[in-house]
Order: sequence, then C-alpha cells, then structure tokens
Amino acid sequence: MDLRNKLALVTGGSDGIGREIALQLQAAGADVIVSGRSAEKLQAMAALGFGTIAGDLSTPAGIDAVVNGVAGKPLALLINNAGVGSEYELDDIATLESAAQCIRTNLDAPIALCTRLLPVLRAQPEAAIVNVTSGLAIAPRAGGSVYCATKAGLRSYTQAIRHLLKDSNVRVIEALPPVVETNMTAGRAGKKISTHDCAAEIVRGIRTGKSEINAGMVKLLQLVHSISPALARRIMLRF
Repeated sequence: MDLRNKLALVTGGSDGIGREIALQLQAAGADVIVSGRSAEKLQAMAALGFGTIAGDLSTPAGIDAVVNGVAGKPLALLINNAGVGSEYELDDIATLESAAQCIRTNLDAPIALCTRLLPVLRAQPEAAIVNVTSGLAIAPRAGGSVYCATKAGLRSYTQAIRHLLKDSNVRVIEALPPVVETNMTAGRAGKKISTHDCAAEIVRGIRTGKSEINAGMVKLLQLVHSISPALARRIMLRF
C-alpha cells in the first residue's frame, strides 16, 4: 500500500505502539488521526501535526466519538490498535468489571469500528484494516487469560472478515506483536522489543502487502506452533 496522502486512523495512537505507528505513518507521507483517552497525550500529538479524537473505546460514547471524528473524511487505513490489560483473577468476583472493560476495549470496539467504518473504507480506491492482536492470540499465557481471550477472538474475527472482503478493495491485515516495552508491560521481566521496532515491522508489512505481520519473537512462536500447537501452548502457558 502506498501510504502517501492516505488518511489513517490509529486507535490508541497517543501512546505506546500506537504512537510509534502514527509517527512512522506520518513519516511515510500519510495523514494521521489518532484517538486516545488522555487529553494531555492527545495535545502532544496535535502539536506534532496529528488529528486527534478523544474517546474511551470501552464505552459506546467513545466509539461514537471516533466514528463521528472521521465522518466525511476519506479514511483509507483503519488501525485498531487500542488495547488494555485486565486485573481479572479467576477466584475474585470483584475483578469481573476489569475483565469486561478489557473485552469491550480489545474486542467489541474493533468489531464496532470495522463495521461502522467499512462503508467509508469501501469508498476509497485502496483501503486496509489492520487489527493489532498479539502473539498471545496464537497460544495463551495463564496469567493473562481474559487479555489472551480478547486477542484470540480478534484474530479469529480478522481471519473471517479477510475472507468476506477478499474480493473487495479493502485488505484485512493482522499484526501480532511480541512483548513490547510499554506501560502495560512495565515491571515484567524478560526480553522486550521496543515500540519503535515493533511499529516499524507493522508499517513495513502494511506497505509491502502482508496479510499477517508477525513481529519479533512471534515469528519463532508461529514456527513452533506450525510444528506442534500443543508444544506452543505448553510453552506459553508457563510464560
């Protein structure tokens, strides 16, 4: 995809991976709108020349704000990047709201945005949807059951709509990051990829026409999974 002069929307684009994706899309010549929850971070992005939309995608009002924010604009690239973790604990009923918020943000919101913005994407000569899932969509880790479930659900949804849109002008891409150095992973031990390097792989995949972008160590996980899904699950459940 030639990104020059394309209008892109990056949800969760004021921080973390989303911010780096937005910066690199802008450097490639795209016009970029970012959405987010932090007024301060959105103001900083606006100062860098980005369009901004304030909205919490765990709420219907936040989804409405994003849809209305691009209404009437020639949107050609939708990047569903916004995501949150969950404090869910299997034996703690009080954490069910955290689980629900994770599901609303990570799964319900991308489905809603794909559905509501598809007519706009169809109206462009060339368009794409990029759903950012995770290596944990391939095989889950026990410590993040709800988060993993949302990413696995989004992976399944992405594969299904890719088939539904295969004869259209809208490409459907899945990006699968590994563990990335972000606020969400702060305090976690182990090897992490930088947001810059992760975003670079995603943007490169969009430009070169990939349908699935496996970033960093996810390439190795995919290889293990292709040989033995059971082995991949055993490794990741203890991760």
